[in-house]
Amino acid sequence: MDKKLSMTYFLSASETNAEAEASLPLLTSRIIDISTAHANALGIGNPAMEHMGCGWVLSRLSLEMFQYPRVNETYRLTTWIESYNRHFSERIVQVSTIDDKPLGFSRAIWMVLDYNTRESVGLGHLNVEPDLIMPGQCPVASVSKHVPVLPADYPGVPPRGAVVANATPFDYRYKYCDLDFYRHVNTVRYVELLLNRFDLAQFDDTRIRRMELAFLRESHYGQEVTVLRHDDGMRSHIAICDKATGESSLMASLLREKRV
Repeated sequence: MDKKLSMTYFLSASETNAEAEASLPLLTSRIIDISTAHANALGIGNPAMEHMGCGWVLSRLSLEMFQYPRVNETYRLTTWIESYNRHFSERIVQVSTIDDKPLGFSRAIWMVLDYNTRESVGLGHLNVEPDLIMPGQCPVASVSKHVPVLPADYPGVPPRGAVVANATPFDYRYKYCDLDFYRHVNTVRYVELLLNRFDLAQFDDTRIRRMELAFLRESHYGQEVTVLRHDDGMRSHIAICDKATGESSLMASLLREKRV
């Protein structure tokens, strides 16, 4: 069994953002796809758990890019398992040029979800050989502790570590095209929802250096949510909250940097 899996892609004009780079939604989708393909090749993917009614889902995702693939360029993704325990597996994906110059890295924490109970079943039923684990080869930091974002009209003093939204809130109702195989909101749709809270001029002037996502609860078709955002210079803390209960389903952090 191969410890690593690499896949090569050509970036067409239809796959870029407005700045002619590989878009974050595209990279997120590619990261999920190659991770799935490697797990399947190792015999620990969703097909191996189909009889149990279980499958892999993301718990945390971070992506840090030093440089983005450009339109009409060929780029490569390479993935491996960095750590593994009874509850979670951490997988790395390197984004590189065709000649293997690193452009960025993602860290993803994966768990196994029971389709019926919607709870974690752990990883004890999977056979992962110790020599498949490759620690210490990813230079970017793990996902940090996320910052709760409270509504602008939050009464009283915010809890320690929390911030109050200082950007205009945005309400959204999840639709059919937001869903995936698990019949919950797809990770890529979350990324699109976050990015669309910024305008074109902001992305013409800056780009995302690092994105972090923490999935707290599933979101479903027809659910109404509010996107709350606190901007602190080039860093934005974001929470997607159920409009009825106020509970956060996703917490995120976006760090932008000036384009050069």
